[in-house]
Amino acid sequence: MAEWPTPRRIATLSVHTSPLEQPGTGDAGGMNVYIVEVSKRLARLGVEVEIFTRATRSELPPKVEMAPGVCVRHITSGPYEGLSKEELPAQLCAFTNGVLRAEAARPPGYYDLIHSHYWLSGQVGWLARERWGVPHVHTAHTLAKVKNRLIAAGDRPEPKARVIGEEQVIAESDRLVANTRFEAQDLVAYYDADPARTTVVQPGVDLDRFRPGASERARFGLPERGKVIAFVGRIQPLKAPDVLISALAAMNDPDTTLVICGGPSGTGLDRPSALIELATSLGVAGKVVFLPPQNTEGLAALYRSADLVAVPSYNESFGLVALEAQACGTPVVAAAVGGLVTAVRHGISGLLVDGHDPSTWAKVLDDLLAQPRELRRLAAGAVAHASDFSWDRTAEGLLRVYREAVTAHRALIAKRLEAYAW
Repeated sequence: MAEWPTPRRIATLSVHTSPLEQPGTGDAGGMNVYIVEVSKRLARLGVEVEIFTRATRSELPPKVEMAPGVCVRHITSGPYEGLSKEELPAQLCAFTNGVLRAEAARPPGYYDLIHSHYWLSGQVGWLARERWGVPHVHTAHTLAKVKNRLIAAGDRPEPKARVIGEEQVIAESDRLVANTRFEAQDLVAYYDADPARTTVVQPGVDLDRFRPGASERARFGLPERGKVIAFVGRIQPLKAPDVLISALAAMNDPDTTLVICGGPSGTGLDRPSALIELATSLGVAGKVVFLPPQNTEGLAALYRSADLVAVPSYNESFGLVALEAQACGTPVVAAAVGGLVTAVRHGISGLLVDGHDPSTWAKVLDDLLAQPRELRRLAAGAVAHASDFSWDRTAEGLLRVYREAVTAHRALIAKRLEAYAW
């Protein structure tokens, strides 16, 4: 047996959101980008990836080739439409059945490893691990206990059922992959995760698509004169776009425009109309531009068209938006929480802000926009900082984790067989 065997084929589980969906609306976000990018690169490294996700439309084919060596399987579990993420636990049995049936139709030992994303998928991976006799690697992406500790005003706390589900998955997984060292610390501190089974593998950015270039303000109907601040993300309390609208109302520069790019998600302030009403009540409706979610090309163009990208989230496991913007040469002002502390290098590629007080954000944004030389310095630092992250490096890091998990699993089986022999 090779010391570090490379898995031939892995089953990737993404129950609640499909990698084929457009990020920026509903439940599609950074996790979708993560799964797409690492799957393609793992395939290039010789590992076939089969992604299992819930079918959300009746016309979806059972299987789609996303890229060479990567396919997406749509599992029917519950009604196609109308189910929120909070209602999906009731469909886990049906989803698990679909996953197990797909494997049963294959030759024995078809999958060498399971990688689940988010706790719902972890529950499925936990059972499949026992049935298939293969190691289970889990990435949480977000953690209920951390989200509840940093909850936004007007948002609902994560339910106890999710907390218990996460505790079970974390205890039973063979390996845990954290996006940053801070997430790894949270896994240990709040979930009693085994540090020896917890590895940090940082997400990356597509440096070929996200790179510096000319501004394209006309493409988005933005004024050519004046400063532009961009927010990119799902419209939900966790992402805090309302903080930026309130900050805009308190800023001194009357020619600053705020762009909010994203679709509704989550609870509470989940409608663009609610943000429009807030902007109107604060007298800045004419200075706020709303854009729908953009594809990769559109996002890169928007980042390049902004003077700053603001990420005021109450929590982020990493913050891919911040990294993408910096790769395009746009400095980022972000909340000093979660993975954003890693994604943004304070004073080098952008600025980190403590808290979510709109007046504090207004001052930071005003001061920075009034210093063109400082903006240029941070822009250069942003490109340099982002260059340290790549999806190729992420895939290679995951492959090391997979090899360790397979090796440990085979050693455990050999030990058990030896014990039985006696």
